[in-house]
Amino acid sequence: MAIDNGMDLLSQRALSMRESLQKSQTITDNVVSILGSFDSRLSALESAMRPTQIRTHAIRKAHENIDKTLKSAELIIAQFDLLRQAETKVLKGPHEDLESYLEAIAQLRKVIRYFSSNKSFKNSDGVLNHANSLLGKAQSKLEDEFKQLLVSYSKAVEPDRLFDGLPNSLRPSADGEGNGKSHGGHHNDDSETAAYTLPILIPSRVLPLLHDLAQQMVQAGHQQLLLQIYRETRTFVLEESLRKLGVEKLSKEDVQRMQWEVLEAKIGNWIHFMRIAVKLLFAGERQVCDQIFRGFDSLSDQCFAEVTVSSVSMLLSFGDAIARSKRSPEKLFVLLDMYEIMRELHTEIETIFKGKACLEIRNSATGLTKRLAQTAQETFGDFEEAVEKDATKTAVLDGTVHPLTSYVINYVKFLFDYQATLKQLFSEFGNGDDSNSQLASVTMRIMQALQNNLEGKSKQYKDPALTHLFLMNNIHYMVRSVRRSEAKDLLGDDWVQRHRRIVQQHANLYKRTAWTKILQTSSAQGLTSSGGGSVEGGNSSGVSRGLLKERFKMFNMQFDELHQRQSQWTVPDTELRESLRLAVAEVLLPAYRSFLKRFGPLVESGKNSQRYIKYTAEDLERLLGELFEGKSMNEPRR
Repeated sequence: MAIDNGMDLLSQRALSMRESLQKSQTITDNVVSILGSFDSRLSALESAMRPTQIRTHAIRKAHENIDKTLKSAELIIAQFDLLRQAETKVLKGPHEDLESYLEAIAQLRKVIRYFSSNKSFKNSDGVLNHANSLLGKAQSKLEDEFKQLLVSYSKAVEPDRLFDGLPNSLRPSADGEGNGKSHGGHHNDDSETAAYTLPILIPSRVLPLLHDLAQQMVQAGHQQLLLQIYRETRTFVLEESLRKLGVEKLSKEDVQRMQWEVLEAKIGNWIHFMRIAVKLLFAGERQVCDQIFRGFDSLSDQCFAEVTVSSVSMLLSFGDAIARSKRSPEKLFVLLDMYEIMRELHTEIETIFKGKACLEIRNSATGLTKRLAQTAQETFGDFEEAVEKDATKTAVLDGTVHPLTSYVINYVKFLFDYQATLKQLFSEFGNGDDSNSQLASVTMRIMQALQNNLEGKSKQYKDPALTHLFLMNNIHYMVRSVRRSEAKDLLGDDWVQRHRRIVQQHANLYKRTAWTKILQTSSAQGLTSSGGGSVEGGNSSGVSRGLLKERFKMFNMQFDELHQRQSQWTVPDTELRESLRLAVAEVLLPAYRSFLKRFGPLVESGKNSQRYIKYTAEDLERLLGELFEGKSMNEPRR
């Protein structure tokens, strides 16, 4: 019973669920039907609105096209306005308002770029042709303006303006002579660090204008024309400035034909000109070049090289002619002066003539420096050889200092004024030895060469005493000069002491050679008594009066001859002269006094004694004081 009840309940529930599902399906079918109805309605609506949408889109597109066309028209009109404005300025020219003129060129370029990128426009080719033609005219006028402006402000620099840029120590003095002349370069120790004031070659207000014009020419591709205009204008100005200063173009042949005094003055001027040219003219030109061609470094270097090359060549060719000319001793010092100035200017030359374009100029300057150094070294060597082989027949009759000696000593003294330069030269171009020892070695060889030559010249004298006096005078002059100069530090005390001993040796040899014979006449030796024996001790009673008279007579004759001859000889050094007189007096006067005291009374007791006893010891002393004065033969005794 219970099971039946349960089954009935389940059946009722299943029936109820079926009814619900059937209702739900019916609702769904109704909704689908309604939605289908909406879809067909919307499709009909869409079909009805499509023509309206198409018309709306077309209208919007048309508006966009109109906007675009108006904007394009505005741009084209603006370009035509720019072209018209630019044309007005171009036709007016750049002279009155360069800045505005340059703006016009920029506008023309802008117009050309615009129409070149929009060639589809009607008549764009015609506009481009007109704009390009106008730009060509504008560029031509710019080039004319650049040339006119450059020429107008490019004037040769007067020498006084260049001198004003020099330090005071290097400016010409009131008599017109420069302080930096020959043999003077090495004395200007501050010349490398002294302040130089560059001349104003082109006014500073003009340089920016020239720069802007040059920039336009470069942008237009007219670099070569720009270079040509600048080169032709500035080259002439630099050359003319140097000519006004006094620079000449001289060949090796011109140099060879010149008298030494004239050539020496020209070398001194050249040293001065080189300093002015490099430190003032070329430095100023480099500054101008760099400002006009700012932003175009390679062009600046090329312009500067081409503008300066002929002026540099004119200066260096003279130095080269000197370096290659026939060598002679007097040229050594000017060669060293020239070497010094090239060394001094080396840093400036490397800085001013920078860049690949100036390489040849830098190499030319370095080459001249090396040639000057080489020629100086060879001249140095020639001098040593010339001293030893000097065969001048200049006779020094009085035995004084020979001209060769004073010349060589002065030469050596001059060398020591160039000590730093010579050491630099030996250091750079020597054989690797210490520059101090090289200079000492060369100096010693020159002094030895002089001594060897003097030995040869001394053999010209027939009187051996004069030979020794000559060598004593000359070697003493060498020693004294060395002791009073910087050569003493280089040659050393040993050299000085050794040569002082040589001086003393010749003084002793002179004394022995000149006075030994007369000393024998005032000696008791050889005097015999009436019995034929020699005089012994102080006993003179047995001496022949006739023999004594002969002795006194012989002494007088020999002394007169010695006095006459040797009073014509010369010992130029006061101290040496007095010491030599004293040395002679110390051997002659005691011997004569003793002889006179012992044998004088025997002669005085006879007749005409004054004929034989001509001199007292005091007379001899006074007359010895007249020796070595270099008197002429006609001068009377004092």
